[in-house]
Amino acid sequence: MSDVALEAGVSKMTVSNVINGRPGASDDTRARVLEAVARLGYRVNATARQLRAGRSRAIGLLVPHLDGPYYSHLAARLDTLAQARGYHVIIERTGASREGELAAISAERVRPYDGLVFSPVQIDVADLRRAGVEVPVVLLGERRLSGEYDHVMMDNVGGAELATSHMLERGARRIALIGGRPDEGVDSMATLRSRGYRNAHAKAGVPVDERLVVDAASFTTKDGHEAVMRLHESGVSFDGAFALTDAAAMGALRALADIGLRVPDDVQVVGFDNDAEGEYLVPRLTTMDPDNDTMAERIMELLLRRVEASEPITDDVVESVMSARIVVRESTLAHAPG
Repeated sequence: MSDVALEAGVSKMTVSNVINGRPGASDDTRARVLEAVARLGYRVNATARQLRAGRSRAIGLLVPHLDGPYYSHLAARLDTLAQARGYHVIIERTGASREGELAAISAERVRPYDGLVFSPVQIDVADLRRAGVEVPVVLLGERRLSGEYDHVMMDNVGGAELATSHMLERGARRIALIGGRPDEGVDSMATLRSRGYRNAHAKAGVPVDERLVVDAASFTTKDGHEAVMRLHESGVSFDGAFALTDAAAMGALRALADIGLRVPDDVQVVGFDNDAEGEYLVPRLTTMDPDNDTMAERIMELLLRRVEASEPITDDVVESVMSARIVVRESTLAHAPG
């Protein structure tokens, strides 16, 4: 802008007025400024303008990983909603490590954002406080991190209980839990969904054979396949499989086909997440729908109400739990046998 002002023989304020369409410059002055702009190839620095206005229109999305469908789909939903409101989403992968999460919330990394959507795995609210995060934050995930930040989570326990009950009601009595975890008092996706699995058995009066709880390194398609193959090789019989994610359920379906077991006649299968791919498998996958669209809308609503408030909002923070529903397809029986 200084170069344009010097070229046109006017002040920087006059250049700013002309570029922004403000009154006060004569037609001749306006023409000289615009000619100088054209000659010098001047472009407005949109980032600087936004920072001077106190708003970058950027939202940071901090997630553990992007190699599975859940977070990539969530990112797409949030970005669509953000763009409709004039914002854009910048995605950072933390690797689910404490070091990665602390780096992502450091002052220099957070400064460009108007707000953060953060799915923490290793750190807690005290870490956020120590990092001096001053922009509005909405937390995702299963860990209740005190009442300092708005928090959106899915009903992992209720959804898993419904998924397991669905197979129990259709005659399954030996349901494998693919990716299951012992309940060690620490809330995570795996422990909460494992809790729902156990709740369903308890309510149905069906004991859990602990040999059917098959741990997995993660919840990918490969992990689901390997878990079912290990279970088969152990010689433990099963007539149902609840996989903690749809990705793991897809691997389980492939493993059952490799073994020669029919789905759902020999083994019923239910996943969790309602990934779009599940509808195109053979057989189509029965799954739990955690209402991801409503979740994304709620996240953006909570974040932007604080970002766009003229004064800091000091009312109580909001904790939203999204209810899950079952989507019945071909991988489970239509009704109880007989």
